[in-house]
Amino acid sequence: MAAESQSQKKTYCVVGDTMIIPKDFDLSPTKDRQINLQLNFPDVGRVFNDFIRTREVGEFFSGALAGAMTKAILAPLETIRTRMVVGVGSRNIGTSFVQVIERQGWQGLWAGNTINMLRIIPTQAIELGTFECVKRAMTSAQEKWMDTGSPKLQIGNASLSFSLSWLSPVAVAGAAAGIVSTLACHPLEVLKDRLTVSPEVYPSLRIAVHKIYKEGGIAGLYAGLGPTLIGMLPYSTCYYFMYETIKKSYCRAQKKESLSRAEMLLVGAFSGLTASTISYPLEVARKRLMVGALQGKCPPHMVAALSEVIREEGLLGLYRGWGASCLKVMPSSGITWTFYEAWKDILLADRRHV
Repeated sequence: MAAESQSQKKTYCVVGDTMIIPKDFDLSPTKDRQINLQLNFPDVGRVFNDFIRTREVGEFFSGALAGAMTKAILAPLETIRTRMVVGVGSRNIGTSFVQVIERQGWQGLWAGNTINMLRIIPTQAIELGTFECVKRAMTSAQEKWMDTGSPKLQIGNASLSFSLSWLSPVAVAGAAAGIVSTLACHPLEVLKDRLTVSPEVYPSLRIAVHKIYKEGGIAGLYAGLGPTLIGMLPYSTCYYFMYETIKKSYCRAQKKESLSRAEMLLVGAFSGLTASTISYPLEVARKRLMVGALQGKCPPHMVAALSEVIREEGLLGLYRGWGASCLKVMPSSGITWTFYEAWKDILLADRRHV
């Protein structure tokens, strides 16, 4: 019996997590035979822990936290800026503050702030995460192609070489960050603008979503996407390029590895000012298109919107509300970079050497 049992034990095999047993194998329980089955399940907790400790996830959460904290501080300036850009109320910053408080109370300065927070958290997370990821990928590709040579396309006797050496990884990453975040979060931008500009028509987030969807369906939530992308591209490219360039140049000149928090605040503010100044006319045109759509007299495209502004208000009309925008953009940019770098130091503390 012992010999037979020993023989039967050798007649099965294990493939991966599966045990294959012949049909004639006796599985009836006996005193001398014990069958032990072991099932190995993946350690979900460990997998999740490894995932959230990756560089990409750390940068994603750092961007989300930085955006939320910045927006909570600067929401009143965002409200005033939007009103001045679209031509609602006074053109004077101080008077505009007073008008909002008189009509809506102090809470009016945070009009649309709920959707603003819902918008800025994913927007900043996606934008900063995309920027860091694309910048690393572009830098790595450039270094690899410098070592191994650029890829070539052979067409008959002609050979075309594709080189990335003339491209700035930071500029490309900045453009990609702006495009990706806009595509992902544009509906939230539409809702935020409607709640801020027309609080009487759209008194709450739920009503705004219902009305926009009822009037235009999903496409209504992406109204003005084209002009937004056109305006975002130069802003985002310039913004990230300026910040990274100034940061590296300053650190090199001062022979230091990183900026202090105060220096981050100043460099971020200056980068935001430069980018906003360059792209501001496109922002005015975009807002004009949005308000025109609400009032039923929307210009057909962005060029027409720019022409309309110049015809009605002159060239200076292209920078209407620029002062209020700078009051919002400069501290927002500086504070965002300061919070972002601080959160990265915390969440990626064990990866700073990587």
